[in-house]
Amino acid sequence: MKICKYFLISLAVILIDQSLKLWVYHNYQSWPGNIFGEHELKIFGDWFRLHYLLNPGMAFGLKWDNEFGKLALTLFRIVAMIGIIYYMLHSFRKNLHVGFLVSLGLILGGAIGNVIDSAFYGVWLNNAPPDSPTPWFHGQVIDMLFFPLFDVQLPNALPLIGGKGFLFFSPVFNIADSSIFIGVSIILIFQKKFFPQEAKTTEPATDSALEEEPLP
Repeated sequence: MKICKYFLISLAVILIDQSLKLWVYHNYQSWPGNIFGEHELKIFGDWFRLHYLLNPGMAFGLKWDNEFGKLALTLFRIVAMIGIIYYMLHSFRKNLHVGFLVSLGLILGGAIGNVIDSAFYGVWLNNAPPDSPTPWFHGQVIDMLFFPLFDVQLPNALPLIGGKGFLFFSPVFNIADSSIFIGVSIILIFQKKFFPQEAKTTEPATDSALEEEPLP
């Protein structure tokens, strides 16, 4: 498989991610509002919804509370994207496992998908925060995938959090986030298969191996 096919995986992720984000952006106002006044579209009952959300920072709503935080985050994403491209080319030249290269393709596609939001959506969609010094590189990432599988009331006996409601699964994310998560998970699960030589060198010597070693 030539290297361009792995980049096509990234391209497919980017096209799906951006298509869904733009579709959500242009249609969310026609969705019904929930009890918080936010727009949601139910796909499968209550446990899978499209929930329009602008994310000004990192995953799970984290952000840097200073003037240059968003710009620094966007620049970091761009540098990370370039680093992934270089590492992907390097891994292909070393003839590493196909599954590892596919995983890198998924991670790269997800990274570029969110970079597009951060770098250009502030201009294209005018969604930069009001206090941004410039709309360039200050765009907010569009999230929409929401899986509130179940909501339970925590027992009163639990310290600090007892009696409070707990929603699983509460984060709202997008296709790019999912692609990065899947790619990283595949690498972690199959790392011994992807890097068999490294796994062998890190394994401790067995007793039988020590016994077979000739004495000086």
